Amino acid sequence: MTTRAGFVALIGEPNAGKSTLTNRMVGAKVSIVTHKVQTTRARIRGVAIEGDSQLVFVDTPGLFQPRRRLDRAMVAAAWGGAADADIIVLLIEAHRGVTEGVERILEGLEELPQGRRIALAINKIDRVEAPDLLALTQDLNDRFEFAQTFMISAEKGHGVDDLRGWLAAELPEGPWLYPEDQIADLPLRMIAAEMTREKLTLRLHQELPYQLTVETENWEERKDGSARIDQMIYVSRDGHKGIVLGKKGETIKAVSQAARAELEEFLGRRIHLFLQVKVRSNWLEEAERYSEMGLDFRDGN
Repeated sequence: MTTRAGFVALIGEPNAGKSTLTNRMVGAKVSIVTHKVQTTRARIRGVAIEGDSQLVFVDTPGLFQPRRRLDRAMVAAAWGGAADADIIVLLIEAHRGVTEGVERILEGLEELPQGRRIALAINKIDRVEAPDLLALTQDLNDRFEFAQTFMISAEKGHGVDDLRGWLAAELPEGPWLYPEDQIADLPLRMIAAEMTREKLTLRLHQELPYQLTVETENWEERKDGSARIDQMIYVSRDGHKGIVLGKKGETIKAVSQAARAELEEFLGRRIHLFLQVKVRSNWLEEAERYSEMGLDFRDGN
């Protein structure tokens, strides 16, 4: 039996649907999905099996114009994930078309080493009419020579099987990179922290979600099969702490309940989750926080 295995990098603008597509491909929730942009910080790898092929998806942060150190580190991580992958899939939102951001990404693709297989996936196709979709496809293929073009809806699953089948056939021959039952190479501590951060992002509004991070500080296995998880939410200002806690602690209680429920479903066992909030005004400038998120602090310079 000839097996294939390799890395597939999903790149695109923030909110293009990369996390949703990763989760759809893998068949489990390994990447944080919210309606807010720039929520994926680390290069989360989801592992999917298609026939004799093992596809390792690198769900990169959205590519955008960086302003702060964290932004620059996220963009560097995205391009790093693309440069290291066997195949790159550029995800474009059908209803937004060729934006300034997409044009910048196309320019970046031109600078990657020659011979890299790059596919185009036009997502959210249910939001546009067929003639507009065909015109967009033609326009993008005139701008860049894609190996293949797919029209998909990551949310509804349309066209995803065709994309996965093509990727599986294009990967290099070789042994599988991960055990068959593994769906992500992120430590469980980081997946747990991401789940809590997602609940905070959904619950809170405006700029605050980008000014906070969550770290799993302690994970204790219990004899009854359950686990106690202690997490710290770092915010950069005193005022933010009050917002995260909410009136009479209602917000953090709701976040804790939602995160715990999702963790229990994901892990298939009882979880005792304890959240605390700490003000660290300069956490965005601390190298340790970046390594916890799977980012390189130096890339933010």
